[in-house]
This record gives sequence, structure tokens and C-alpha cells, in this order.
Amino acid sequence: MGAILTYAFAAIGVGLTGIALIWVLQQRRSPQSALAWILFILTVPWVGVPAFFAFGVRKRGAMYAPAVFQNRAAPPPLNPLDDQLRRLDCPAATTGNSITAETRASEARATLTALVDEAEHSLCILLYQLEPDAASEAFIEALRRAALRGVEVRLVLDQVGAFWRPRRALRRLRDAGVEIRLFPVFSVFRGTARLNLRNHRKLVLADGKRLWTGGRNVGASYLGPDDAPGTWHDLSFMVEGPVVARYAEMFEADWSKITETPTRPVVFDDTPVGKAQLQLVPSGADMEHDALHDAIVHAIHTATRRIWISTPYLLPTDQIQHALTTAARLGRDVRIMLPQRSNQRVTDFAAGSYVRDLDEAGARILRHAPPMLHAKAILLDDIAIVGSANLDVRSMLINFESGLVLSDSASVAAIETWFEEEFGHCAEGVEPAGLLRRLAEATFRLGAPVL
Repeated sequence: MGAILTYAFAAIGVGLTGIALIWVLQQRRSPQSALAWILFILTVPWVGVPAFFAFGVRKRGAMYAPAVFQNRAAPPPLNPLDDQLRRLDCPAATTGNSITAETRASEARATLTALVDEAEHSLCILLYQLEPDAASEAFIEALRRAALRGVEVRLVLDQVGAFWRPRRALRRLRDAGVEIRLFPVFSVFRGTARLNLRNHRKLVLADGKRLWTGGRNVGASYLGPDDAPGTWHDLSFMVEGPVVARYAEMFEADWSKITETPTRPVVFDDTPVGKAQLQLVPSGADMEHDALHDAIVHAIHTATRRIWISTPYLLPTDQIQHALTTAARLGRDVRIMLPQRSNQRVTDFAAGSYVRDLDEAGARILRHAPPMLHAKAILLDDIAIVGSANLDVRSMLINFESGLVLSDSASVAAIETWFEEEFGHCAEGVEPAGLLRRLAEATFRLGAPVL
């Protein structure tokens, strides 16, 4: 009997190993990433196979069925990037929007509070983090007041990102009638074990018409006093206009997956409220293509003047790294703005070798002084891309993310002004490193493609 079980387990192990290897080869990965997974699976299969199914599988399972956006009559593409994104199943760019950038935490806090307090019918909230502090408590209390006056409030939090959350305050919120859901990382009953997946999108949508989005979560790090050492430099946006309905569609798709209920229809209102040209770029396991990543790669290659990037974490894909180094060598104005030190030291080590390669290629490396820079923005000639995504492998190829393309001159000029102001807080150049530091950076860099 023991021998039979041994042979059975061996056969199962061989079968799972074979399936894992086939899956590695079928997925879109860099050669380095594929080779790393293959070696891991073959050398230590009892660890590598479970790790691959938990961390390495992309875009699979009912939980990650492709999001569907309504096909609506759209004018000709506004620009080549709009045309490319439409071909990658993204919603078309919209005109007639208004957008206001919030560069200070006090501005973001005031906007968010007013948005919740003025909501009349519905509030849809999707956050990666909800920190257990006074700023989150105030936000939760505002949501509770909204629910008590009859506003339908739905809140989605990422199960991992919001692991440390104000649980007692959330219980009061649920008691007030608010529907709270966690974006599930592990659900054995639905066959969707993906420990490596995160919903990194951030939005607060009021009455289907007014939107707060960008890179900020809710907590003191994002909404604290402007002069507090723990309040990060970040970007968020207040948006109104036709593009808001596309964010509503994205939220409803996420809500439908989490609750296993039919997707609610979204009401479109194309009434112009401004002159901003905006385009939602959803990315993640619910999109067939890696539209945000591919758009960034294409835009870098086609930029003729400038490529300015702000990201808290720099672990680019091989395609993005190659595009940036090539652009720098061709004389483009490539500037990479990073925090002098982020809140993730391992990531800083892994980023070191990428930064040095870019510096050697001619890119300008700008190290932002504390408090930490957490803003995500890219300026490519006369196009800007903002939103929730960092310039790392996880955001580009794994997480659920939302990017926003700005293509009108006024909106792009506002992002340019923000960059120029933040450059004033930066020291230029790469910190010198000895042999041991370089070896450590190269070692940590090996982990990036495996993700």
C-alpha cells in the first residue's frame, strides 16, 4: 500500500511539474523570467511547483475574466497612442472632461472629504490601503455619515494591501449599512489561488459623476499635514466628465467578480464639463493585453524630446529598461525621479543596478529628498500618463492597475509644472557604491523578473 501511494504521489508530482513547465513557456515573459522559473521548478520541484501556481501564473481563472467595456460610437483617435490603446481593448479617449491635480496632501484631503460629504446617491470606493490611523478614521466616519443619510456606499479593499486596517471603525461602517468587500488573494473554493496578485487601483466615485483617483490611498502617509515628516509627496486628481463612466465600468467589473453577482449597468453622460482629453487605461489580470505596459514602451520609443518619470519603485521590465536606455543614448531628455530612500529597502537594492545602467546611458537620475516621493507620473513629449501604477514588474504585468492618459495641452502643462517643482527637491546623480553594494544590488535584481 505504501509503495502504491509513493508511486501515486510521484506521478502527481511529475504531472504537475510538466503542467507548470508548459504554462511557463506559454505565458508572455522575458527569457530571463521564464528561465528562472524553469530552473526553480526543475531543481526544487516540491517548492518551485507550488510557488509557481501561487505566484507565477498570469491572467487565468474565472476571477480574472476579462473586463468588458461598452462599445460606444467614438470619434477618430485623438492621437497615435489613443489608436494603439483602442486596439488593445481599452476604452477610447474622451473629450469634454475637467481634471484638477492635487499636489499637496491638504488639497487631497479637502477634496476627498467634500466629495464624500456631498454625495447624494452612491459612493464607490476602491483602495489598496486604508491605514489604521486618524486620517482613515475621519474618512470612515464621513462614509458612515453618508450611509446614514441614505447614500449607497460600497467599499473594496485589497486583502493584502489593507491587511493592517482600522477593523473596529470598519465594523461601525458595516453596522451603518455599508457593503465592504476584500479583494480576495486566495479563494480555494473558486480555484483562484494567486498569492502574488493585488488590486492596486485607487478611486472614490460619487454619484457616478465625480471621481477622485491617482496614486494616493487613505491614511496619514497620503493625507496628513503638509509639513509632517511622515506625509509623502504624492499625486491625486479630481475628475469630472465622460471619462468617469469608464472608471465606473471598471469598478462594477471588480465588484461583480468579488461578489459573484451580475455586473451593474453604467449610465453614460457625455455632457462636456471642460476641455481635458482623458483616456482610462485599465491593466491587470482582467485585461487580455498588457495595454499600459505596451503603451509606455511604445511612447518611450517614439518620444523625440523628453521622457520624465516619477516612480517610488523602479524595477522595470526588460522592454521598458531597454527603451529608456536607448532613448537616453539617442540624446532624449530622460529624467528618472525616485525617492532618496523608499519604504521598501529590498526594492531600493534591486533598483540600484537599473539606476546605474540608466545613469551610464545618459539619463538624469534625480533623488527626491524626504518625505518619500510616492507619485506616479510619466511625461512623454506632449502626453502624460498618471494613475496607480509604479514603474515595476508587478504594476506593469501583474497587479490590477488604472492609468490615465492626459493629452490636452493644459492638463499636460500642469503635470510639467509639477515635475519642475519637484525637481527642486532633488539631488542629481547616483550614489557611489563599492563592490559589495553592487553585488547586493545585482543579487536582489535577480528577483524582479521572477515576479
